[in-house]
Amino acid sequence: MKKVTAADRVKLAPGFWSSLLFIGISPQEVARHARLPLTIINDPVITTAQYYAIWQAYAELVGDAATSIVKLATAFETAQYPPAALATFHARDFRDALTRMSRYKQMCPPENLCLREEGEHVVVELDWQHAVEPGPPVLVGITLAYLLELGRRGTGRPLQAHSVELVHDIGNSKVLEDFFGCSVRVDASGNRLTLYGSDLERPFVSYNAELLEILTPTLDRHLDEHQSKRKISNKVKWILSRCLSRGRIDIQTVANELGMSDRSLQRRLTEEGTSFKQLLVQTRHEQALNYLVDPSLEIKEIAFLVGYEDQNSFYRAFRSWEGETPANWRIAQEHWRSSLVTE
Repeated sequence: MKKVTAADRVKLAPGFWSSLLFIGISPQEVARHARLPLTIINDPVITTAQYYAIWQAYAELVGDAATSIVKLATAFETAQYPPAALATFHARDFRDALTRMSRYKQMCPPENLCLREEGEHVVVELDWQHAVEPGPPVLVGITLAYLLELGRRGTGRPLQAHSVELVHDIGNSKVLEDFFGCSVRVDASGNRLTLYGSDLERPFVSYNAELLEILTPTLDRHLDEHQSKRKISNKVKWILSRCLSRGRIDIQTVANELGMSDRSLQRRLTEEGTSFKQLLVQTRHEQALNYLVDPSLEIKEIAFLVGYEDQNSFYRAFRSWEGETPANWRIAQEHWRSSLVTE
């Protein structure tokens, strides 16, 4: 059985199923067509594979993927937006809304949004956070369509995109071009929505400063927590801290624990600006300081616990970290704690 990780969990928007009902699609029928248990309708957190299956089933039931995209993008009720989406709908302007969307989308895999300025235009590119396979074309289409619909609802204007580029064909291109108000190119190198920069400066009639003051700190805190948990370097250090006393530990061992190849692990660590060697040194250093606080542990025991085969190697490493021997560091800490008690 495949192990389901935190990165493989997807939250369905609360209004998803009710929006299907609104356009005449039965949630039960979608679940059956996707070959999923009907209980999936009441489960707010599902796997990426289930998420993809639901979107694919929806597109197949509607018949034409392009039609299914436009129907759902315009049917979703603003009142049913989750908190992160509400923060975008009540943003100051379209630019602020898209910036918030790309930021908070990190908490809701598998889609990931990247914004970049290109002269008088702003390009929104969609890729996939953790999924091995890219999402179905209908999911790509609905994500890009929703972004334009967000701008239309927020500004109260019939905004049009400059261009849309898609990796895969998504049904009737005329339906999509009528919705986006621009040409839609398929067989592109990526999935992109290009908007007019001037439209991003348009203020939102739905701007609500008081609501944003409430939502933003909470969402930012959740995002920080999410990013901290997502960091592969934190997971590596957690594994190392529990394996140091086993003796020699290498990147292959940790990669196996994480269910990935050592090359993939190395790449992920490089993306986070670190390396396996750096994390090993950091973990040994941190663990050594924790152990030295315990007077019942001898120095030679601590050397073994943090993965050194001999005490001399540990002494040399510790001097490079703290500029003194482990014994002197321990004595200095004991004096410092004693001074706190007598003050």
